[in-house]
Amino acid sequence: MRRAAFLLFLSLALPSFAVAAAPAALGIFDGWGAFRDSGTPRCYAIAAPAATIGRPQVKAYASVGYWPKSRIRGQFYVRLSKERGAGRELRLTVGSRRFILTGNGAHGWASDARMDAAIIAAMRSAPSMSVESATATGGAIADTYRLRGAATAIDAAALGCASFR
Repeated sequence: MRRAAFLLFLSLALPSFAVAAAPAALGIFDGWGAFRDSGTPRCYAIAAPAATIGRPQVKAYASVGYWPKSRIRGQFYVRLSKERGAGRELRLTVGSRRFILTGNGAHGWASDARMDAAIIAAMRSAPSMSVESATATGGAIADTYRLRGAATAIDAAALGCASFR
């Protein structure tokens, strides 16, 4: 039942990932899922936040994506639960590591491939991560993710796209 609810959440939360054919599940690992989208082609590991401050305005999620035809591997992305105010800093804390993400509105990502690699390395050993910022009116944005299963889901997504080269 929990897996079905998770898959339903992902299908509703990811309209930008929607194509003619639905992504194939590679596995569900605790709170993280790994999927392969042959139509694009791409693979990704994804999770919903375990906790959010206040009422979410959109369905938040964090993901690590692979687009082999574009030579993109291990790209971190986060969709916040609320729109971030213009000029507001977007901080990602993974265990004891802190990263300043770039992005706009409710979207955030690493500034370059080196930061993507550092974020993923930190995700492999930390129990949780959180993304914090503020809305245009100064309200808090804080989405917290459990990382149990994240490393396995990231590896499954990477292996799922290995044949697309």
